[in-house]
Amino acid sequence: MFRKAALPTVSNGSYLQGQANGKLSSMESGQPAQEGKVVLKKKVTLLRGISIIIGTIIGAGIFISPKGILKNTGSVGMSLTVWTVCGILSLFGALCYAELGTCIKKSGGHYTYILEAFGPLPAFVRVWVELLIIRPAATAVISLAFGRYILEPFFMQCEIPELAIKLITAVGITLVMVLNSTSVSWSARIQMFLTFCKLVAILIIVVPGVIQLIKGETQNFKNAFAGNDASVMGLPLAFYSGMYAYSGWFYLNFVTEEVENPEKNIPLAICISMIIVTVGYVLTNVAYFTTISAGELLLSKAVAVTFAERLMGNFSLAVPVFVALSCFGSMNGGIFAVSRMFFVASREGHLPEILSMIHVRKHTPLPAVIVLHPLTMIMLFNGDLYSLLNFLSFARWLFIGLVVAGLIYLRYKRPDMPRPFKVPLFIPALFSFTCLFMVALSLYSDPVNTGIGFAITLTGIPAYYLFIVWDNKPKWFRKLLGK
Repeated sequence: MFRKAALPTVSNGSYLQGQANGKLSSMESGQPAQEGKVVLKKKVTLLRGISIIIGTIIGAGIFISPKGILKNTGSVGMSLTVWTVCGILSLFGALCYAELGTCIKKSGGHYTYILEAFGPLPAFVRVWVELLIIRPAATAVISLAFGRYILEPFFMQCEIPELAIKLITAVGITLVMVLNSTSVSWSARIQMFLTFCKLVAILIIVVPGVIQLIKGETQNFKNAFAGNDASVMGLPLAFYSGMYAYSGWFYLNFVTEEVENPEKNIPLAICISMIIVTVGYVLTNVAYFTTISAGELLLSKAVAVTFAERLMGNFSLAVPVFVALSCFGSMNGGIFAVSRMFFVASREGHLPEILSMIHVRKHTPLPAVIVLHPLTMIMLFNGDLYSLLNFLSFARWLFIGLVVAGLIYLRYKRPDMPRPFKVPLFIPALFSFTCLFMVALSLYSDPVNTGIGFAITLTGIPAYYLFIVWDNKPKWFRKLLGK
């Protein structure tokens, strides 16, 4: 099942394995690939990079439930402040990843950077948790939102049957997997189209909101910081919700080897995307408050739909469709990026060998894409998805904090490493502290769920020694693993 990193081999089927030890000659050195070698091609331009980041960050949350921040801050003014500050903090994290992406030109994102800075054990634990739990659960949750909102216009007068939601969700997941297995170019083109749809959806909310402000609809902004006082626990939880809403800025780093001119395009794509998303998020929330009071927003199940019903009449039917397309874009971007993490982990010997194989004609990491399909389907139909995400939400920020701390460590461990893009040291220091603070907060505020998530994460340690380190496995164990 698992293997040590090995020399590249050619399979008997239609796939070729990537070069061993995480280095593809045509990606790292700029030299052409050896004759007969199949590699992932550089098809991610600046515009496609922007679409991957924006298209993955903007999911259902901004349209459905921004009330988590309002609930924990207690006032309109403080909630808008938190949205802005979370955008700036996310930009800081994205800038740190931009530095890492320009000095470590390998795909894989979190996994690759942890491997470079801290070695194989923590890197394996990261990819172990991502493969078994986090990515299948996250994909299932966002796809359920897709299923619910694509059916919304057909069930306006009644409740949508859960089975119908899950069936259309399963179709959506399968479609995304097929798309990413078939063509990198088409996956990127559709991602650009879906990103355009997301931005149109935000404009559909922002423009009427601006018109409302011009008309003088500012009553919800009077005494904006008055209201329920934010508790000591509430304010950090609001930041946690905000950072989650902005998460996704790191996905371009998962496909570094496929980015054209990464030294220039990775920092540019990250900066442009984060500015667009932050401005869009803040203006969307301002627009909501021009029409919906704080109390009404807290009672709404889907804020964008409530807003549209009040201002747009029959056109409000378009909003659920745009939300569904937004969710589909997040699914597509997430699968496109995370499959590269599994591909790189397999190249390094931390996942089964087949996941490092590339389709000869399509030039896609097909096995690394489709490995998620059965796991996602199992969670879709059997798992308590939201509890599962609560168990493991802390793991994302733990490892992101570890990656950014690794940037600081690499500054001292490898000072001569070429760094075409370099951030001031206070940025990674502040961001890694914020991540670790959120992790500590989750341990304090929800010790049961976080403790379960922590225990699941720790199972990666014995798995590492069992599958990777232990060389003298008995015959029956090797047979069990298919060797």
